[in-house]
Amino acid sequence: MSIKNAFDTAAQDYNQARKQLIPCFDDFYGTALELILFETKDRLNVLDLGAGTGLFSSLVAQLYPYAEFTLYDLSDKMLEQAKKRFSDIRVNVEYVIKDYSIDLIERKFDLIISALSIHHLTDAEKETLFSRVFSSLNSNGLFINADQVRGETPYEEEIYKSTWLKQIQEKGIAQQTLDAAFERMKEDKMSTLSDQLSWLKKAGFSEVNCWYRNFSFVVYSGLKL
Repeated sequence: MSIKNAFDTAAQDYNQARKQLIPCFDDFYGTALELILFETKDRLNVLDLGAGTGLFSSLVAQLYPYAEFTLYDLSDKMLEQAKKRFSDIRVNVEYVIKDYSIDLIERKFDLIISALSIHHLTDAEKETLFSRVFSSLNSNGLFINADQVRGETPYEEEIYKSTWLKQIQEKGIAQQTLDAAFERMKEDKMSTLSDQLSWLKKAGFSEVNCWYRNFSFVVYSGLKL
């Protein structure tokens, strides 16, 4: 199954299981939001890579009501769910069906965000993307990625996997939901955190840092000065 097909299939029920599949949901997204230090009245141009159902962007929109959002995703079904999410939020949103791992980013943005998407790219694709993201940010622009990473060692990776499974089972996740998640995970191409921070620095980012880590779930950022 391709990534597009996997997420087309999951689109209808994707939102319902988020808090179960992300045991650290509140801290994970909360940390990402705390990194955005623009003025709330700023008319930010925000790009969301692999926006899916628009969750991350909608949280940013609640804090920055004057921002304008562009949502990239290769699944039209996921973007349909994003449109529903934004139907009651009065911000300007552009929905673009795009494979950001291949297609160029046509203009510049103040803030580029992504959540649980970039881990579907290969190491080489991630490194190329980070350079492209850097070039697509305005001066003092910020890139934030809330994602999952591979363990630095096989032992660490096994701890990540076993702990995650234990945590979501304790939350009472339905077997059907878990099976669907495992199907999507076949498309994962995890990279280590250390590699990704290194690629950000190589791309030219300053103030590169991982601000949150809960087993495989991380939030890191880079600043374009």
